[in-house]
Amino acid sequence: MERGRIERKYEKERVTRGHWKGRLPCERIMGTRSDNHALILGLLIGVCVFCQCSATLLDTNALLVVNASKDSIRKIPETLFGVFFEEINHAGAGGLWAELVNNRGFEAGGQHSPSLIDPWSLIGDDLLVRVSTDLSSPFKRNPVALRMEVLCDKDCPAGGVGIFNPGYWGMNIEQGKTYNLVLYVRSPESVNVSVSLTDSIGVQSLASTSIIATDVSNWTKVVAKLEATATNKNARLQLQTNKKGVIWFDQVSLMPTDTYKGHGFRNDLFKMVQDLEPAFIRFPGGCFVEGEFLKNAFRWKETVGPWEERPGHYGDVWFYWTDDGLGHYEFFQLAEDLGAAPIWVFNNGVSHQESVNPLLIEPYVQEALDGIEFARGSPNSTWGSIRAAMGHPEPFDLKYVAIGNEDCGKPYYRENYLKFYAAIRKAYPDIKMISNCDASSKPLDHPADMYDFHIYSDASTVFSQAKAFDHTSRTGPKAFVSEYAVTGKDAGLGSLLASLGEAGFLIGIEKNSDAVEMASYAPLFVNKNNIKWQPDAIVFDSSQSYGTPSYWMQHFFKESNGAALLNSTLQSNSSSSLQASAILFQDPVDKKHYLRVKVVNFGSTKVNLKIAIDGVDPNSLDTSGSQTVLSSTNVMDENSFANPEKITPIRSLLEKAGKNMDVTLLPHSLTCFDVLTKSDITQITTTTDDKSHVSSM
Repeated sequence: MERGRIERKYEKERVTRGHWKGRLPCERIMGTRSDNHALILGLLIGVCVFCQCSATLLDTNALLVVNASKDSIRKIPETLFGVFFEEINHAGAGGLWAELVNNRGFEAGGQHSPSLIDPWSLIGDDLLVRVSTDLSSPFKRNPVALRMEVLCDKDCPAGGVGIFNPGYWGMNIEQGKTYNLVLYVRSPESVNVSVSLTDSIGVQSLASTSIIATDVSNWTKVVAKLEATATNKNARLQLQTNKKGVIWFDQVSLMPTDTYKGHGFRNDLFKMVQDLEPAFIRFPGGCFVEGEFLKNAFRWKETVGPWEERPGHYGDVWFYWTDDGLGHYEFFQLAEDLGAAPIWVFNNGVSHQESVNPLLIEPYVQEALDGIEFARGSPNSTWGSIRAAMGHPEPFDLKYVAIGNEDCGKPYYRENYLKFYAAIRKAYPDIKMISNCDASSKPLDHPADMYDFHIYSDASTVFSQAKAFDHTSRTGPKAFVSEYAVTGKDAGLGSLLASLGEAGFLIGIEKNSDAVEMASYAPLFVNKNNIKWQPDAIVFDSSQSYGTPSYWMQHFFKESNGAALLNSTLQSNSSSSLQASAILFQDPVDKKHYLRVKVVNFGSTKVNLKIAIDGVDPNSLDTSGSQTVLSSTNVMDENSFANPEKITPIRSLLEKAGKNMDVTLLPHSLTCFDVLTKSDITQITTTTDDKSHVSSM
């Protein structure tokens, strides 16, 4: 996603004309159609007397007719709703990636000597201990190491002098948990270093161990475990000694032992993503892939292999350093752990400020091919062997790649795109390639399997974009709505209003899923201490997290992947404030089949809604069901650490369910109604020619 200061090339407001206004079954019988409400109501009175209709706009605010007949059913893509991860807002470094040490290799100040070592700080003053950096590291790709000269001896203060690291705005250390410590040390003399976890001021000890060695004249790897005896959410790691001399440190790492499957992902944040049941995950960006300048772009080859050897890089779009512990391999592992299809976005020789000339693009093309080989190659291939050495001999299931991010219109994009496309198609003919150019309103002028579509705007505009794909061609490449969100004053830090605008948009995506292949919200994560973009789906700090209303809104759509979409027609006295859809799905837990109706009431008044299920045997629907509502008393309400569940889905019993239901929609609400079907309704529904289709109304 582009920063606010970068002019977007995506049209934020698109006027959709000629949108088909669905008609009621009785209207279809009589062949009438009118946009005049008075005429419609008059005709409905007469027609429904003839047809014995039980549901009209005469006694309700809105009427939703769901056609469950066989010829109304269309399968939704298995991949429709997923997630997008970008290294933004410290989403990975200090977030999902569980490494606790910030700037573990002392590289964040650049490969210079001396350089900054923030956030490392001194324990003791500069009369007792001095630190600087030099280029003596044992790792060629990240040569910086820390040199610590201890000037005191017996006159050192109690506990000694040294350095400490506060992590990412404090380390969350929990009593009873164990933490893996790894560091490299060198000294011409013997060493006696105390390693401890303490509170933020170094007074309370939470865990400790000692490094005692007589010969560390060569770089030596030290591995230890620290078991916490107390809990502190704002802890720090300390390295101290009271022995005079010089010690070098490098690659100091502290990881919890209980990361998800031992793969390095912070458990609570991983679970929040997992609970969305995403069909895919797009990574690693976003602008993070491009960089403001190419020298700071995400280059996958520098993020694989042993973590100690990764040079890390400065993300000059979002302005912070990452050691790339969360690298190319880890992203594919994340996708596999989530059970989500990986979508790799690679740099195509374009940054925000630069574009590589087509005559010089070949090395970038080869880099992309090598990245695919890393994921899919055999364990005996050049890059597949590196993946295998990292612990995954079997190939990852990579089927989608995006050639750049938001680069359409930048110099040389199309010329270079064609070179990437041809090379990947030749080497991997099954991989689907995604163009950055929007084809929702006019055809692409180049081949692609999908095209990218991004939308960021106010709530009303995003809600109105439910119709954005109504008139998009159903032939040719499908849309990948890889970034959508309500932004600006409507959004705050994550408001109910934002989530409702997005829900209306997603209902449109669902109903147009023959033109849209995938959709994902952006951004996924934000560390409350480093908000570079707002709002976001999941907010966290070192010890806690919560979902914004936009996060909970996405839960209403996770059953839609692979479900059966039913044709539905909404008639309303305030149709501009309502969006609705209907699906049939099988619950993966209880294995039962359900009919679900989702309705967004974007307006400020209560709506009485009649739901009529047409084209199905009444005995196939249960008489009871459930309703789940996302709403609040104030449309600008938000969740917070103080009240993380202020706006979350509330489920209750739906009485008198069945073919005809009278329900109430709260103002500013998203509601889904689930009705149990007594079997797979897609196998027993009638056709639209069946007389029950008429008499039921």
